[in-house]
Amino acid sequence: MKGKVIVSSFWTRFFSMGKAQAITIFPFILLKHPLDRENKVLINHERIHILQAIELLILPFYVLYLLEFVCRLLQYRNFTRAYLNISFEREAFRNERNLNYLKKRKLWSFVRYIRR
Repeated sequence: MKGKVIVSSFWTRFFSMGKAQAITIFPFILLKHPLDRENKVLINHERIHILQAIELLILPFYVLYLLEFVCRLLQYRNFTRAYLNISFEREAFRNERNLNYLKKRKLWSFVRYIRR
C-alpha cells in the first residue's frame, strides 16, 4: 500500500501541531506544500509509516507512537529530541533515502530501532 497523497496545509498543521512538512494519517499522506509531491525522500519516509501502521493493524500503531513519544519527552524534555527518538521515526529517517527499502524491508523492522 502506497497511501493516498493529499496536499493540505491545514490538516498537516492540525495533525502535527504545526511542526511537520508531512504526516501520515492512515491511509493518507498529508503534505503541507504542493511541491512536496515531487519529494521522493519525504514520500518514502511517509510510506514507511504506512507500512508500520499496517503491520500493527493501524490503531495500535498510533497508540504506540504516542506512548513512545510521551516516554521520550519525559526522557529528553525536548520535543524535537523526543520525536527523533521514536522507534518508528528512527526507522523512517534512517531509510528514507533508500527508495528500494520498502521492497526488501522485513516485518516489524521498527523493533530494531527501539532504544531504552
